[in-house]
Amino acid sequence: MVAPVRVLVVDDSQVFRRFLSRALAADPMIEVIGEAMSAEAARDFIARIRPDVITLDLEMPGEGGLVFLRKHIARLRIPTIVISSQTQRGAKMTIEALEAGAVDVLPKPRGLAPGTPDHVALGDITQRVKAVARARVRDRDVDRAPVRPAPRGAAAQDWVIALGASTGGVQALGAVLQAMPAGCPPIVIVQHMPEGFTEAFAKRLDLSCVINVREARAGDPLRPGQALIAPGGARHMLLTRDGTGRLCVDLVPGDPVCFSIPAVDVLFASAARVVGAHVSGAVLTGMGSDGADGLLSMRLAGAQTFAQDQATSVIYGMPARAWERGGAMEQVPLDQMTARLMASVGTTSALAATYGAAEPRLTQKGV
Repeated sequence: MVAPVRVLVVDDSQVFRRFLSRALAADPMIEVIGEAMSAEAARDFIARIRPDVITLDLEMPGEGGLVFLRKHIARLRIPTIVISSQTQRGAKMTIEALEAGAVDVLPKPRGLAPGTPDHVALGDITQRVKAVARARVRDRDVDRAPVRPAPRGAAAQDWVIALGASTGGVQALGAVLQAMPAGCPPIVIVQHMPEGFTEAFAKRLDLSCVINVREARAGDPLRPGQALIAPGGARHMLLTRDGTGRLCVDLVPGDPVCFSIPAVDVLFASAARVVGAHVSGAVLTGMGSDGADGLLSMRLAGAQTFAQDQATSVIYGMPARAWERGGAMEQVPLDQMTARLMASVGTTSALAATYGAAEPRLTQKGV
């Protein structure tokens, strides 16, 4: 028998602790082994009993959740999900927590109708907990490779770099973008993140990167040396061209794809349609399969396509599906991803000439 995932709930609100504990305990594969109202109480609990997963509120009295995460949890490498408010301050702290080693984030529910079931209010919290229990948590001070700017690739007209990530993506995208050289091709990104957090994420990256990074707006033109991150919420981001033929992004409403809005698959499929072979794409760490079909569409259009390797992925879900379905040409370690993307600029795949618009069933990995 598989042992249930043992969870410690850390939050200064007794009402929310009980609310979250009930939602988690409803899943027979999760055991809530304790609750803590402060970072100090959580630290004492962990000294006695090590949980498999921690859910952590950041804004607590005393030693706050962010300090607790940096000083203790990251060093112990316990997978941690941040449960955060969607205020500007809460979003900023959440991004810092994800950079410090937290592996996922969920917004605190607000404005719920009386009687809303716990599992509805918290969405897929139980699935997230079970997924991150298998995460490879890394100590950023020990595991982080030095950032080396990638060499410039060949100049290419209308070339685009497209990236998709989910769980663990905050650290992965930071590593990739911080190594990007000024004047790199335009970059478009879907990172699974709740509404209200992507703007803070983009601003944080913009401060640490040579290139410009910001949250995308509908109609934004693509520019060299700039990365646009799809806003979290109810709209997909896709590539299109304006009336002059200039590449830009659009934000459109739609149904979830692979349980996600925005979805990596939607962005990648639009890249295959709009720029064809003139794109380099990568699926980075994350749970689920979003991006696998879109990356395959890009590869069949002649694009250069990659997946993060298992050894450096926090969750080897999305990259694994992209590789298994034949969408990725190579599996690449995270610290080599930027250099590989830049080296691929200006190169097209023979698959486009072989298959054209057809979508054959690929039977071998990486073919």
